[in-house]
Amino acid sequence: MQTPVERTARDVIHDLRAFTNPERRASTLGYFPSAMENLGVAVPDIRRVLKATRQLVREWSDVDVHDLARAIVAQGTLEGRQLAYELIESRKSLLNSLRKADVLRLGEGMDNWVSVDVFSCSIAGQLWRERALPDAELLRWARSRDRWWRRAALASTIPLNLASRGGKGDVERTLLVCERLAADREEMVAKALSWALRTLVPISAVTVETFLAEYEDELAARVLREVRNKLHTGRKNGPRT
Repeated sequence: MQTPVERTARDVIHDLRAFTNPERRASTLGYFPSAMENLGVAVPDIRRVLKATRQLVREWSDVDVHDLARAIVAQGTLEGRQLAYELIESRKSLLNSLRKADVLRLGEGMDNWVSVDVFSCSIAGQLWRERALPDAELLRWARSRDRWWRRAALASTIPLNLASRGGKGDVERTLLVCERLAADREEMVAKALSWALRTLVPISAVTVETFLAEYEDELAARVLREVRNKLHTGRKNGPRT
C-alpha cells in the first residue's frame, strides 16, 4: 500500500502529464537532453501544478514536504524534478532546515542544464548565500569530474548577486568559484561561467573587467565574447540590430 507521500508524488506527476505538449517535448529533447523523462510541459503549467501542490500540503510538516519532494524527484521526470525543487524553495522553513547531505541527495541524478540551474538557484545557491553550505563544499563541486556539479558550483553564484533571487552582491565568493573554473572548456561549464560573470557585472563591472584581463588566455572564447558584450552593451549578444 502506498503512503500518503508516495500517493501524492504519483498524483503530481499525473497532473503534470495532463499538460503534456508533444510539440514542446519534441523541440526540447535536443535543447536539454536527459535520461529523465521529458513530459513536454511548459513552465507556466509546471507552476500551475506547483501552486495546487502547495495548497494541498499547506498543513503538512516540513519533514513530510521534504519527503514528498524527494519522492517526486524519484519519479524520474524533468518537470517533476523542477517542481520538487521549487516546492522546497517556496517553503522557507524547510529550505532553511536542509543540511549538506540533504542538498546532495536532492542533486543526485542531475544530467541536464535545466535541472542543475533550478537546483542551484532555488536550493543550493540560496543556502550557500546564507552560509548554510560552506565555501569548501562549492569548491568541491568545482573540482568534480561530473560537469553538472561543476556547472552547479557556478550557477549557485546567481543567488549571491541577482536581486530577484535575494542576492545583494558577493564578489569574493563569486570569484572564488569562477577562478577555479576559468580554464574549463566544457560547454555547459563555460556557459555557466559566462552567466555567473554577467550576473556580477551590475555588482562590480570593474571586478569583472579585471577578471577577464587576468584570465584572458584561459577563458573560452564564448565567455570573453558574452561577458564583454554585457559590459559594453548591457546584453549578452550585443546591441539589437
